[in-house]
Amino acid sequence: MRPEVGGVERVARELAARLPRLRPERYRVLRPPVALAFRAGHLWEQLALPLAARSARLVLSPANLAPLALGDRNVVVIHDVAALRHPDAYGGFYAAYQRRLLPTLAQRAALVLTVSEFSKRELVELLGVAPERVEVVPNGVGERFGPAADPAPARNRYALGRPYVLAVGTASARKNLAALGEAAERLARVGAELVVAGSGRGYLRGGESPPGRPLGYVDDELLPSLYAGASALVVPSLHEGFGLPALEAMASGVPVVAADRGGLPEACGEAALLVEPDPAALAWALERVLDDEELRARLRRSGLERAPAFSWQRSAERTDALVSGLLG
Repeated sequence: MRPEVGGVERVARELAARLPRLRPERYRVLRPPVALAFRAGHLWEQLALPLAARSARLVLSPANLAPLALGDRNVVVIHDVAALRHPDAYGGFYAAYQRRLLPTLAQRAALVLTVSEFSKRELVELLGVAPERVEVVPNGVGERFGPAADPAPARNRYALGRPYVLAVGTASARKNLAALGEAAERLARVGAELVVAGSGRGYLRGGESPPGRPLGYVDDELLPSLYAGASALVVPSLHEGFGLPALEAMASGVPVVAADRGGLPEACGEAALLVEPDPAALAWALERVLDDEELRARLRRSGLERAPAFSWQRSAERTDALVSGLLG
């Protein structure tokens, strides 16, 4: 329902589309009315959804929270516990809401799904859920992301005349975009620029203003083009459950520099240059990728080899298999 698509919305959209196609007799999708799709969506989720789903044996909620009233009929996807680990990156109400609901939901649910082994460990530690009740279903990457994507639409839309390094993410302090200041300065000295795609949200705290050129929210249809034209992608986050932009860049044949934090090493494997998320290390890594043709070619090749291991169809099939186990 939300027009601006981030990682959580991407998972929700992919599962909502693919699970009913996979088993039409098993799944139906319940959506809030447009008027209740944003902040009021919490009211719809907690009050209206249990009534709408009263005939369902299980309710799969793909976006971190679920109706408390459904108890052990919930299968909830908790992507990460960033709001508990980094509450300063969120508004006070949002952080408090997650802190109050998440442990109860996780402990009562029939099953908790998450996106990485890193997130599973955090859920067990911070939410007190038994490890055998948490299953990992990695994110996928859409088929539209590929090295053959045309970079011209994004270049024309945003007047990207110079080579550019791309950062993708919502304006949140945990994304650590402010640490790219030194990198942006070094890029400018060699005729390139840092561009940042992503907008703020009311429940997030953005921290310091990021360097480089802000593009704001980039329409979902333009993302493959934006990736395709980039010289590299940088993901400097202090905390990520998975790190979907890294995977999308790899599928696009774009070298990736990422922080060695959270779920990023797990998602990237050997296909990215992983560094400390501090200004000097990030600047050094990007400079090295742009200067070293052999390294750039190796990262591109490794990324293209790794990305096909992650698909949304595989995510849907794995989710369905786990639901099947609960339904007997």
